[in-house]
This record gives sequence, structure tokens and C-alpha cells, in this order.
Amino acid sequence: MQRPPMPSPSPEEVLRLKRVHNPIKPTELLAKGLLLLIGSFIFAIGLEAFLVPNQIIDGGIIGVSIITSYLTETKLAIWLVLFNLPFIFFGYRQIGKTFAVVTLLAITLMSGFTILLHSVEPFTDDLLLSTVFGGFLLGAGVGLVIRAGGSLDGTEILAVSFTDRLPFSVGEIVMFFNIFILGMAGFVFSWDRAMYSLLTYFIAFKTIDIVLEGIDQSKAAWIITTSPDDVGQAIMDRLGRGVTYLHGEGAYTGDGKKVVFTVISRLEETKLKDILDDYDEKAFLAIGNIHDVRGGQFKKKNIH
Repeated sequence: MQRPPMPSPSPEEVLRLKRVHNPIKPTELLAKGLLLLIGSFIFAIGLEAFLVPNQIIDGGIIGVSIITSYLTETKLAIWLVLFNLPFIFFGYRQIGKTFAVVTLLAITLMSGFTILLHSVEPFTDDLLLSTVFGGFLLGAGVGLVIRAGGSLDGTEILAVSFTDRLPFSVGEIVMFFNIFILGMAGFVFSWDRAMYSLLTYFIAFKTIDIVLEGIDQSKAAWIITTSPDDVGQAIMDRLGRGVTYLHGEGAYTGDGKKVVFTVISRLEETKLKDILDDYDEKAFLAIGNIHDVRGGQFKKKNIH
């Protein structure tokens, strides 16, 4: 029996199924370029003006590059590029072409800046100051480059590539790798330098979070209460925040539930809990951190 021909898709279906890649706007391209330039430069300052002269390293490929440069007595920029090239290839396969191109550009800029800054005198020879400010500059530089859509270190790209083949998460693979690298610093330099390097890595890690998420971190709140309308109205009146009602169903009872969803700042978390205490002390409240908020009615309204 002959199968009937498949109906041809309508123009609306074609448009819906077709992947549309809008060209990037010139202003957006300029903004990303500035982020790459500034981030790479800040990162290079952290390396050449604080960390490298004081034999303090960071984790990941940057740390491997610093150790290799020290042992071979060659320029750091060479190893920064060579060691990151394989990870750019991994990034191309795992994340995409744009990410790989932006990462290659960022690493090239960063390496060039390290060559230019290599002859600059260290800003300080105090190990604690070098650790704090070097880690802060590294984290700020990496954060800006990530916001531009790239990366300055291939460790996480490698972790993403191997996470399906190993019984570990991306975070665990990165942690194991960095423990190994920071342990190498103890043998190559000294154990006090290794401990300073660990502190540098922690400062850089936290700074990346601040650059990506901002100091005033947003929080999402899901509330299940017997008085959803009253709680939602109180959030709008007393916090000036928008509210969305989601429809849920209790798995045990099968009863329909009205879930209150809102986005607040971390300074408003206590006030939100006070509102729940006023209307329903037994209300279920779940709060999670949010990395980015766009559109909608997130902007706070004036309250009286």
C-alpha cells in the first residue's frame, strides 16, 4: 500500500522551524569588543604586576603556563597561547564557533598585554597585597571576558568535554585539576607560595561571581500559601515588585494550588518573610539566586 504524501509545511511552519540568527548590532559588537579589551588588559596587569613577579599562580591553564614559563625561562605569553589552543578547539565543538573566536581573540589580547607589561616594575613585593589585588584583577578580567561571550582559561571547557565520560560534575573536575596545579606550585616555588596561590584562586573565583552577577544579587521566590491573593497583593504594595501566579498541583492530595512567584533583591528577603508571617506563618517559601534578570516587570515600583 502506497503511503500518502506528507503535506507540505505552511510558510508559518517554515518560519517557526527555521533557525534565525540575527546579525549582531554594531553598538553591541563595540560593547563586546571593549569588554574583551578591558578584561584582557586587567587580567594581564594582575599577572605581570602582582602575581608572576612574586611567584604566585592562579589555578587552571594560567597556573600551568606560569609554572612552565618559570621552569623553561621563556615568555609567559607563549605558553598562554599554546596551552589554551586545544581548549579553544574543544570550545568550538562543545559551545560553538562564536565562543571559540571570542576566546581566541581574548587570549591573544591577554598574551600581547603580558608581553607589553613584562618590563613594568611590580606594583608591590608584599605577598599578601599581591595575592589580594592580583586575584581581584584576574577575577575581574575573566568576568568581563565571560560577559563578552568568551573565556581566558580552558579548564572549564575541558571539564565540560569530559563530564559525560567521568562520574564527576564539571565543578568537581575543575576542583581536582586546580588542586593538582596549586600543589605543583608548592614543589616548584615553595609551600607558602602555594598557600598564597590558593588564596588568589579563591579571591579570583569570588570576583568573577561579583562581575557576572553584580553586588546587588537578585533572588527568585516561589511561595505556596493558603492566601496567595493576599500575599501577592502585599508584595506588590509593600515591596513594589511584580507578581506572577503559577498553577500547580499537590502530588499527594491532587489539589490545585496557586503558586506566587516574584523576583526581589537580597535586601528585600527579610521583608518578604515578614509579609508571609503576617498572612500565613506556615507558607512554603523557596528562594534561589538568579544570575541575570531581563525584561518583564522586574523594575521596582515606587511604594508609599
